[in-house]
Amino acid sequence: MLIFKTKAADIVSEAIKMLWEQDVPAHDVADMLEYPPDPAMGDVALPCFKLSRTLKKSPVMISDALSGAIADPVFDKVESVSGYLNLTASSSFLKDALFGIIEEGDRYGSSDVGKGKTVVFDYSSPNVCKPFHVGHLGSTVIGHSLKLIHEFGGYKCVGINHLGDWGTQFGKQIVAFRKWGDRETVEKIGIDELVRLYVKFHNEAEKDPSLDDEARAEFHKLEEGDPENLALWKWFLEVSIAEYKKTYRQLGIVFDSYKGESFYTDKMPAQVQKLHDMGLLKLDNGASIVDLDEYGMPPCLILRSDGSTLYPTRDIAAAVYRKETYDFDKCVYVTSAQQILHFSQWFKVVELMGYDWYDKLVHVPYGTVSIDGAKLATRTGNVVLLKDLFKMSVDKVKDIIREKNPDLQNVEETSEAVGVGAIVFLYLSNNRIKDINFNLENALSFDGNTGPYAQYTYARTCSVLEKEKPVGARGTVTVPEEADVIKSLLKFPEKVAQALDDYEPSVITRFIIEVCASFNRFYHSCQILKADDPDVKDFRLSLTQAVNNVLRTALHLICMKTPNKI
Repeated sequence: MLIFKTKAADIVSEAIKMLWEQDVPAHDVADMLEYPPDPAMGDVALPCFKLSRTLKKSPVMISDALSGAIADPVFDKVESVSGYLNLTASSSFLKDALFGIIEEGDRYGSSDVGKGKTVVFDYSSPNVCKPFHVGHLGSTVIGHSLKLIHEFGGYKCVGINHLGDWGTQFGKQIVAFRKWGDRETVEKIGIDELVRLYVKFHNEAEKDPSLDDEARAEFHKLEEGDPENLALWKWFLEVSIAEYKKTYRQLGIVFDSYKGESFYTDKMPAQVQKLHDMGLLKLDNGASIVDLDEYGMPPCLILRSDGSTLYPTRDIAAAVYRKETYDFDKCVYVTSAQQILHFSQWFKVVELMGYDWYDKLVHVPYGTVSIDGAKLATRTGNVVLLKDLFKMSVDKVKDIIREKNPDLQNVEETSEAVGVGAIVFLYLSNNRIKDINFNLENALSFDGNTGPYAQYTYARTCSVLEKEKPVGARGTVTVPEEADVIKSLLKFPEKVAQALDDYEPSVITRFIIEVCASFNRFYHSCQILKADDPDVKDFRLSLTQAVNNVLRTALHLICMKTPNKI
């Protein structure tokens, strides 16, 4: 209701000036406006308690005077209740607002708040040679949704997949491949074969610890640029990324960069030297640390006692490179809440190093996920592979579609959109910091606050509009159900702004559910195509068109696809 708030603030500001010759700017009035807990109290309310200090009058006297002085076609009702000025939007305002929404089309809800600014997003970032498991989904979909929301806010966004593609595990992978693997099998089976070989290495190393020495030697050769090991490592990356891209395709995600940890190997020494030159490095049992005791944090480890680097070293080098390359206004890291301390530590080190952009580094943490149902367990033990979860979800949707809509075309494509979307929607339904207890049956329900319900509502609007399109700008609000839909749609710009400011995709998800609920109440209560009055029919078609536009945009912002039929 941002547009209504803005108009109401302008009118109230003018009324105050007329009544008391006091200048209270409209933007100050807008900041005071709030949404009443009960729609019967109006669409927005002005608590007059703050104004009482400025105007030297009681809140009740102010609200009573304003209610008597304000007469504008924007309002259907202006009431004074116990120091609150309750304002209800008029039918004419809602009609104009509806056609304004339609006119803006796919850009409705967007802004230029980020114009001329660049945001780098570091998200997803799986470890190479290991398949996606359900724990990766949080970083992936929260990160991509935030990227889409920022783009919608006018920012130039860069999506980086900071792959875990370096370390002694690659020595183990090389040894395992040479002892027990072959190229043909890996090419045929893909990343699952690499995982099998890696697991076999660990099993064999328990019986023969000398294998660990072999692995360290092979990784050292890789670090030194050994051509054979380098070629194997690059191939492992290609096999892994090909597998990851299948998942990203299902989610509609494309990254701008796949530069992983290995890319920064030659960039770390300069940062270590800078820390040394500034006197920030201290030796602690042979390891090089930055003491953060005075900031209430454990020391930040920069080098092990053997001189090898750690995650903070790589992250610092990566941040410097990204600032130099992209000149970001923000660099956003989307990872598990378990890494809060890690990011707090190296962010502080960047500040101590004198980089004046340290405050442009943003960590966006999220909670953990647990899975209900033993049937979701896989051969990897407690890890649930994402492709297995997606397949179960897609197969479940196929069964539902075959039962409810056996004549549907593009069943495979629709089942994937709804099945994958159900899991994404569940992940993005609650505040990101909350832990999620995943239940597949609940997620796939077409009733309640689920992804399929939202996609089905969108498909319902498509079905109506497929039969007949609105002529446009005819009719007006005739029943409360129509008004409720428009009022819910009018909240979209505010919800986008809130999601952007709070790094919180669930704000959009909850908005989608509100729109779906209001539209479905309207759909079941009001005739659309069979309305007797042509103007009423056209207005309701226009209303359906607006819901269609806004749902399509909002679902896109949370990585959801929008099939026209389900």
